[in-house]
Amino acid sequence: MATIATLYPSPGIPPAVADALSNANDRPRPAEDAARTAPKYAALAQEFRSGAWRHLEEGDLAQASNKAWGIVAETVKAISAWHGSVIHTHRSIMEVVSQLSRLVADAGDAETANWIGAIFLTASKLHSNFYEDELNEDIVLGGLIQCEQLSERLYALFWPDGAAA
Repeated sequence: MATIATLYPSPGIPPAVADALSNANDRPRPAEDAARTAPKYAALAQEFRSGAWRHLEEGDLAQASNKAWGIVAETVKAISAWHGSVIHTHRSIMEVVSQLSRLVADAGDAETANWIGAIFLTASKLHSNFYEDELNEDIVLGGLIQCEQLSERLYALFWPDGAAA
């Protein structure tokens, strides 16, 4: 599968991520950022993935929802860190997703760009469900599957070899 770097010049990814953090007023924190690495975030995304399924099987829909959001959030943090910028806020996650989606659209794939935005909204709603606990099992299950797909697609497009280790 072609990565976005083959469709869009890879030097465009780090500036897009940096612009997103600037838009969110998210500034580097050197004392904290050294420990915030791409592999660490990628590993956390995998932990949230297994945790989401475990909580879903246990019937804890609020926790499963939050872990599904975590899959996406940590994936975005991993990609951002890989490309030189560390995310500190929820707003920054949204801004980075928006910029990455724009890169996909600019590369000529508006359908995928729109899909990224739509599934990100699903992930955000699942995060809200952690606090509200209002979604039923079918919706949480569907959302979890979509969050996994979004994570996989983001890695395929923006991770160097197309998949996180």
